[in-house]
Amino acid sequence: MKKMTVQGTEITVLSTQDDDYISLTDMLKAKDGDFFISDWLRNRNTVEYLGIWERVYNPHFNYGEFAIIKSQAGLNSYKISVKEWVAKTNAIGLRATAGRYGGTYAHKDIAFEFGMWISAEFKIYLIREFQRLKEEERQRLSLEWSLQRTLTKLNYRIHTDAVKEHLLPPVVTKEQASFAYASEADLLNMALFGKTAQQWRKENPKEKGNMRDYATLEQLIVLSNIESINALLISQKILQSERLVQLNTVAITQMKSLLGSQHIQTIAALGTK
Repeated sequence: MKKMTVQGTEITVLSTQDDDYISLTDMLKAKDGDFFISDWLRNRNTVEYLGIWERVYNPHFNYGEFAIIKSQAGLNSYKISVKEWVAKTNAIGLRATAGRYGGTYAHKDIAFEFGMWISAEFKIYLIREFQRLKEEERQRLSLEWSLQRTLTKLNYRIHTDAVKEHLLPPVVTKEQASFAYASEADLLNMALFGKTAQQWRKENPKEKGNMRDYATLEQLIVLSNIESINALLISQKILQSERLVQLNTVAITQMKSLLGSQHIQTIAALGTK
């Protein structure tokens, strides 16, 4: 469910797996005077257009019922609702929904034609605004794909470096490893930053937030990884002192892999767009 604004009127766009449907109910708000969707639907030109559209896109369209409706379209006594149109012809181009976002929706092709009944100018702006909305969506999906692809490369880099390097000089001292920390969060802080949250606040009394707010992108990636590893170690009932040493070793190894990585710069650049 998305929103776009056309000449001051907010219009809902419903995206399905198959295509996009635009709210005719919302579009009507831009029309001067009394005008109803049923008025548009009883017009013979409208019925002919809908029939052609359904013929092209709907293999289950009921041509028998359509022929009856078409023969009556344009008569003063003829009147049909969207629900009746869908029920009789098995149409897919129009749909009437109930609930919070209820109303009449039309496939974008049909909605653009309906826009002409509002005004020619409205139709032009409707198409332009819809195209802008879809372009924003395309760019967002492209960004998400690029970010996911870059993260995959980073994880592969960590894995290959782990194979090459099995040992690094330990940073955590025996005294630190034997100390019982008040929370698992501080255990992770010690493994990655070498200090607890309280120690960081004492060293940085003027800073707002906590040390994680000032972490680099590399540190945040490693923090996310060792959080998962710590959960696994906890489930294996490994002592906190042993977990600290293992997590510290992992943090050192992964930080060495990530520091200076060109992929990190790519993520940072994507994040600023």
